[in-house]
Amino acid sequence: MAKPRMTDDRTRYHPPMAAPLKIALLSYRSKPHSGGQGVYVRQLSRELVGLGHQVHVFSGPPLPELDAGVELTCLPSLDLYREPDPFRTPRLREFRTGTDLLEWLMMCTGAFPEPFTFSLRARAHLRRGAEHFDVIHDNQGLGYGLLGLRRHGAPPVVATIHHPITVDRDLELAAAANWGRRLSLRRWYAFVRMQARVARRLDRLTTVSTASRDAIVGAFGVRPDRIRVIAVGVDEHTFTPPPAGTRVRGRIVTVTSADVPLKGLEDLLGAVAKLRVERDVELIVVGSPRRGGPAERAVDRLGLHDTVTFRSGLPTAELAALMGSAEVVVVPSHYEGFSLPAVEAMACATPLVVTTAGALPAVTGPDGLAALHVPPGDPEALAAAVGRLLDDPAARERLGTAGRQRVLDDFTWRRTAQRTADWYTEAIEAC
Repeated sequence: MAKPRMTDDRTRYHPPMAAPLKIALLSYRSKPHSGGQGVYVRQLSRELVGLGHQVHVFSGPPLPELDAGVELTCLPSLDLYREPDPFRTPRLREFRTGTDLLEWLMMCTGAFPEPFTFSLRARAHLRRGAEHFDVIHDNQGLGYGLLGLRRHGAPPVVATIHHPITVDRDLELAAAANWGRRLSLRRWYAFVRMQARVARRLDRLTTVSTASRDAIVGAFGVRPDRIRVIAVGVDEHTFTPPPAGTRVRGRIVTVTSADVPLKGLEDLLGAVAKLRVERDVELIVVGSPRRGGPAERAVDRLGLHDTVTFRSGLPTAELAALMGSAEVVVVPSHYEGFSLPAVEAMACATPLVVTTAGALPAVTGPDGLAALHVPPGDPEALAAAVGRLLDDPAARERLGTAGRQRVLDDFTWRRTAQRTADWYTEAIEAC
């Protein structure tokens, strides 16, 4: 029998649960308005509560924005990378524990300590009351402290890996200008070895796409049968098509959580430089360029100050409105384990241009369905595809409509939460 077509995933029937679960959801940092981790924590926790479960989030700063019914405990860190003073020197009174001192010393030697030190704080906190939870779910941290929670009679410890950070490391190393930069990058990314060891020893893992699963298997040595693929979703009631006639002519939008080669922003800036010679365009980048970083240098080199605008810290409703105002959203990444911005754009019925890197083709569907596909690292191909859509209103309408339906069929947070709850239950029953 064919599956009936649904237009709102929240109306789907879900069988009643045997009992609600008590879930500890851990996130070493949960930036609320950019980057996938904070979005994942907020949306998954809200929908799990909507299904009747109890969710308690434990996070280091920056803290997530959470919805009613979700509990939050902050596990304070030194917050050494906060804006506007990253790599700051803490005051003496800020050092409260040995973990604080360790965090500071690791940063001073060029390492990124947060995943490790957060896991130590989480272990210390949860071992005083871990028996009150049915499952402990780590979001991408994979610190050694998690292994201290895996003991007889304790709840299972599971984890989400959005993608292995080895991908980011390898792309940055390839772009490094000299041996000194490569040496500092290897020290910064030293935590990846810890993540691989922890991933192999946790009870169960989930990731967001088959591309991410394959990358995890190759990078971390995890058996593929231990990884469940559960796609993430979008709030389809907030990310929704705009009223007719409200899109801004020539507007291109992209979302980048970090100014690093992985995100391909330099390629898009090169494409925009070519496009603006032929037509009136503007590019709005949701994200912050690093001072003196590759994006800032590219804007200067290409003379794009009057064409490119950077915005950061946008609340969800403003981000949705921005995506709905665009004629085209571009995801120029050299790798994506999933890409929430692509799904958010599809939910807004905004056509996409995406690279063929990682999971992007699987998320957006075949070339020409909801997105035009281009090779990664090719500014000319990006310019040609974006220009094609800017010049063809009928194609934009066709791709946008198909994208919205794809989201409603496959990429809602309620569907993600139901599949995640089923995965929790399997982990609990296997203990």
